Amino acid sequence: MRTSWELLTPRLRMRPMTPADRPALARVLQDPAVMYAYEHAFSDEEVADWLQRQLDRYAEYGFGLWLVECRTDGRVIGQCGVTRQPVPPDIAPGPVPEVGYLFEKAFWHKGYAAEAARACRDYAFRALGVPAVYSIIRDTNAASRAVALRNGMQVVGQFTKHYHGVEMPHLVYRVRAEEAGLCPPREV
Repeated sequence: MRTSWELLTPRLRMRPMTPADRPALARVLQDPAVMYAYEHAFSDEEVADWLQRQLDRYAEYGFGLWLVECRTDGRVIGQCGVTRQPVPPDIAPGPVPEVGYLFEKAFWHKGYAAEAARACRDYAFRALGVPAVYSIIRDTNAASRAVALRNGMQVVGQFTKHYHGVEMPHLVYRVRAEEAGLCPPREV
């Protein structure tokens, strides 16, 4: 993993997580309001597992969820990035590149999630060369659904996840590179 890598937007800096980021990550993952779509705030062990999954993703794929910082003061406000996620085969074959995001509650409704998600969408098209990106969102998560719509995505399917003994209907949003005004790199 390149430790000097970063993705910049006008207000945000996204970078790979490190073990030193665990306290900042815990602020997000242990807030019940932020984690309502997961039906529970994470324990210390779940935060450690989440962080390790991101580090493993960087090593295996070169991408994952990244820490999001405000460019003005360097404060960590959330996470956003691209991960590989399974969906039912009638929606798409194999794991799909998903743009996912979680932000501290104090930074909701300020456009940060949409700004970060758009940058990650464009990164997936330009750097990873994928033809489409997805967001898989619990049907009750109106704020995240609005971010997906602002990211140019449309619903292309739905399925139910079973998590912590709860059936959670999810909507699958997708945008293709050409719909976003971007085309993946051509093979030469």
